[in-house]
Amino acid sequence: MFIVSPSTVWNRSALETRQVPRRIFGRVLLLPRRGFPLRLIWRIVFETQMLRFLAVLAPFVVAMLIWRQSALAIAQAPLLMIVAILFVETNVLRIPKERREKIIDRAEADRGLDLLQVRGRTILTRIAARRKLERGVLHLVIEQSDMAHITPLTFVSVQSEAGPEIVRLSREEEAMIRKTLFEAPLSERKLLRINLLENVFLRDVTLDMRGVSAHARLAALSA
Repeated sequence: MFIVSPSTVWNRSALETRQVPRRIFGRVLLLPRRGFPLRLIWRIVFETQMLRFLAVLAPFVVAMLIWRQSALAIAQAPLLMIVAILFVETNVLRIPKERREKIIDRAEADRGLDLLQVRGRTILTRIAARRKLERGVLHLVIEQSDMAHITPLTFVSVQSEAGPEIVRLSREEEAMIRKTLFEAPLSERKLLRINLLENVFLRDVTLDMRGVSAHARLAALSA
């Protein structure tokens, strides 16, 4: 999980938005500044489609270097290259839609989404209470890559309709999100299975400040 905030990326201009929820995957390439696990650096780079294509085509280049007499024939076989790219993209990295119904039970998926809503609203309530926000609408946006057979990549951000903007979070707020959002029984991998089942990869939890009671604010401050 990477918490997206103006303080956690170098290219802050990539976070500018005209509406919420702001999508990231397929739109911009984030340059993590802090808070991104080093073991996942390869994962965010792997989201670049062109690099994946080059990786698939690398064996063809190697073959042309080894069998020079057949290099021209290999280079003139674009159909085979296209088939290789499509196979890797749709069957190796992703799960075809017709096979997704069996990856998680429907009832379990519903429970997972309910839990995500509860945790998301709790997180937003704590942020609102600590910042003493009384108006406006906050969104906790959880967006995942649809690549299923490798390590899940999840972007989490707090977005505000005022602006609109992606909110700059404090380190304490970031730590609170990391600690509570994906506690058992809901993990990043489980959420990905749910998203694959529904073919929905952006989850948006909203909280209207006017609906937060004084009791909820006090409870959030004491948590």
